[in-house]
Amino acid sequence: MDTVSYRDLSVEEFDTTTLLRHASEQAIQRRYEDFLIVDIDGHHYETGSFAQICQYIEDPVLRDQARYQGYGGGGITQGAGGHQEMMGRVTRYPGRRKEKTPPTPHRDITLTRRWMDAIGIDILCLFPTPMLGLGFTPRVEVEVALARAYNRWLCEAVLAEEPRIKSSLYLPFNDPEAAFKVVEEFGDRKGVIGFTVCTARHKQLYDNAYMKTYAALEERGFPLIFHSSLGGGHDASLNLCNRFLAAHALGFSWWNILHCTNWLVNGLPERFPKLKTVWVESGLAWIPFLMQRLDNEWMMRSSEVPLLKKRPSDYMREMYFSTQPMEMVNNREALELTFKMINAETQLMYSSDYPHWDTDLPSTIYDLPFLSEHAKRNILGGNAKRVFNLEPVISEVKQRRLAARV
Repeated sequence: MDTVSYRDLSVEEFDTTTLLRHASEQAIQRRYEDFLIVDIDGHHYETGSFAQICQYIEDPVLRDQARYQGYGGGGITQGAGGHQEMMGRVTRYPGRRKEKTPPTPHRDITLTRRWMDAIGIDILCLFPTPMLGLGFTPRVEVEVALARAYNRWLCEAVLAEEPRIKSSLYLPFNDPEAAFKVVEEFGDRKGVIGFTVCTARHKQLYDNAYMKTYAALEERGFPLIFHSSLGGGHDASLNLCNRFLAAHALGFSWWNILHCTNWLVNGLPERFPKLKTVWVESGLAWIPFLMQRLDNEWMMRSSEVPLLKKRPSDYMREMYFSTQPMEMVNNREALELTFKMINAETQLMYSSDYPHWDTDLPSTIYDLPFLSEHAKRNILGGNAKRVFNLEPVISEVKQRRLAARV
């Protein structure tokens, strides 16, 4: 019996560029340097810089609690743990902490540039990771303090120093007034291209307390991103799942289904017709389902939603969506129909969700046979450029590839 050789990653020095070598080969083969690629949902692990973020917490008591209690399960947030990292199976999770970086620029900038260059990303909208579950913390003041500290740190340490990295800043929605103040205070910061509600929370986002925040975003032309999350350990129905597979399949879609439904039936698209809404990290399969389900209910009970002047699906076709995690099943006809139903050529934007275990490379869009070249370029970068009013920034790696072809 032949012995199968394998690489023992436990003894190798971790390096993002080496890890993503095959992704880089894809980028070269497909000539991504010929067009702009924007990733509207990439992540970093802000907990790696938690000691720095703590310094930005304004309340001295909370600052000391955060410093000494730490973050996550048992820490200041009193949150429950999860199985997202799948330790031992996805090597970039444990390895990222050991990766070597130079003293400058900031470590998060260096690591983010490495994976962006390897994959072929020109511009990235960067999100935190553990903070996406912060909506469930029982202490509202903790969400507010950490959100403000993180936003200040991110703007000063990362966004101000790297033009290719942008962010849609976290809104502490458990406190409507604090969320409004975040928009007022950070709206003119360099690299800020929108604001984000993490939808894994038990809050009614149609409450009148939030209306001035939505009005402020609409007035300033900022998109509002609804970023989903797992929400495991905090929701009684999802706690019935005894496998991560089940909770992941349902949870990320469920929170956006819930809040998108309430957004529609409470007439928010009519109240804020110029406010661009983006639904992120919940895949695409839920969208046709919700379109059909709500249209059917609307035809029978339209008197309950007097603010709606057209079918719910018509409003949904004016919304924007991110690709990841795109359901790459064998039934390509279903995927093609989904693209048609959501007007993907103008409303869909690429996202990798790197470094998470279910990362999607640009090839998930580039290799789809039913898309025209124009549609591919729109989804991979053109739509995001328009929605977020981005100035194109081409990576140095792509510039070198273009120069080598001259």
